[in-house]
Amino acid sequence: MASADLRHCYIPGCATDWGEPATIAPFMSSVAVGVVGAGPWGLLVARAFARARGAELRWICDLDDGRLARARADHAGVRLTSSLDELLSDRAVDAVAVAVDSPRHHVVAGRALEAGRHVLVEKPMALSLADASALCALAERRGRLLMVGHVLLHHPAVLRARELVAAGALGRILHLQATRVAFGTVRAHESAWWSVAPHDLAVALYLFDDLPVTVSATGAAFLQPGFEDMAFATLRFGDGRLAHVHVSWLAPLRHRALTVVGSERMLTFDEAAEHPLRIHHRSFQPQPGAAGWLARDGEVEVAALPAVEPLLAECEHFVACVAGGARPRGGGREAMGVVRILDAGERSMRAGGAPMELR
Repeated sequence: MASADLRHCYIPGCATDWGEPATIAPFMSSVAVGVVGAGPWGLLVARAFARARGAELRWICDLDDGRLARARADHAGVRLTSSLDELLSDRAVDAVAVAVDSPRHHVVAGRALEAGRHVLVEKPMALSLADASALCALAERRGRLLMVGHVLLHHPAVLRARELVAAGALGRILHLQATRVAFGTVRAHESAWWSVAPHDLAVALYLFDDLPVTVSATGAAFLQPGFEDMAFATLRFGDGRLAHVHVSWLAPLRHRALTVVGSERMLTFDEAAEHPLRIHHRSFQPQPGAAGWLARDGEVEVAALPAVEPLLAECEHFVACVAGGARPRGGGREAMGVVRILDAGERSMRAGGAPMELR
């Protein structure tokens, strides 16, 4: 996918490359959904689909009997199975949500697409560029919707930030900095770069409307040889903008924050804050008639946001796109940009941090 493919992003009311503002038709029949994976996140996905407008949670599938028992306690009347084949044999199932462990994302999503189902697969959609590309090609051949669960693209703070950037409210965008660290879960055979970074990489692409030219990354594997527990990456864009991403599951405190710096204003997004999005009226301006820069330190504006649960919004968006044929926000081809950056970042780490172009 060329950089030009990401020139447009979602703005409410507009149809764009990042997805149309799909809505639920008031008298449409429900979209029947099967959720594959009943771990902690899979159960959250199942609960969201059970509440989502226009959706019918029909199946939950998992290989673990204990997980299925917990699912049964929450979803009386929903069919439970340890067999993906049994779920896919139900012709009433319209769509499948894949919430298994990351190494199996592309396998399970591929089987669902082959069976003619629309698919929402958790991020990253695959752990290699080749597997991700194959999934996108399969969805196109089968004529089915493929959407990736980049849940932050459904957070009202991110949507509002995109509106501000697109409207020029921050001036010329200079750089973005994202930090996502915690004393987290170490995932076997998976690095923090591939597991954690997709959140902020998706947001960076969404706000910047472009793909970077190069990615430079360094990391360290303290706990599992070959799988980084922490990573730092710098994305360089063709027009000079930078995005810096720091991820780790080997940190004492949980911190999830994003900063966007523009020539006129700046914004901060703190997922844990009561008011997560703030616009800072701060900038440096050329000093008239003299050398140097004049600091403008103005007010901090708290952005008013609707009360929206991002995961529920994501599930409703997926259902609406399945029902109405709209292009989803975070669709497979758009999400390929994230995988291309992950691939370039991993190659850079293996080369000692040397800048790598996207493949």
